[in-house]
Amino acid sequence: MGESRIVQGSRTTAPSTSYGIPADHDNNLYLLDFSSSNIGKLDAKTGKLTVYRSPIPNSRPRRGRVDEQNRLWFAEYAGNAIGMFDPKTEKIQEWVLPTPWGQPYDVVTDKNGEAWTGSMLSDRVSRLDPKTGEFVEYLLPKTTNIRRVFVDNSTSPVTLLGRQQSRRVDRQSRTDGLNIAPS
Repeated sequence: MGESRIVQGSRTTAPSTSYGIPADHDNNLYLLDFSSSNIGKLDAKTGKLTVYRSPIPNSRPRRGRVDEQNRLWFAEYAGNAIGMFDPKTEKIQEWVLPTPWGQPYDVVTDKNGEAWTGSMLSDRVSRLDPKTGEFVEYLLPKTTNIRRVFVDNSTSPVTLLGRQQSRRVDRQSRTDGLNIAPS
């Protein structure tokens, strides 16, 4: 993937908006700038803010979550992508969803290291294998505008739950797809 640019400092002349402020395992805070492509990292020890720009212009990152490896995963709403920031390498890696206009809302990783997101516009749930870059998309049987995706890692295979408009989405296994049930 493309190299990310690093901009240092705690001030910017452009307005910024944060759509999620997750903390990592070291209490550093991440600011996902929904008005641009910026990811800010506020160092808990030094108070220094470092801003990283994702390779996709105006990707509008939001709803970040930190995985077991202390990496930040986030949705790139306008970039139609899933992004991951690795603080060890200070690089952002991105995977564009195969279906246009997915507008991912959120990203969550499971115990297998796969990343899941729900599409706000295409009524799909997507699973990314970051090792291969391959996506599997599950077309939902009804219009859902799914946003939040939750993974139950206590099951094998994992169970996927999504909530929006009073519906529950269960992923029963890797081969049988998704089932919608009223909650």
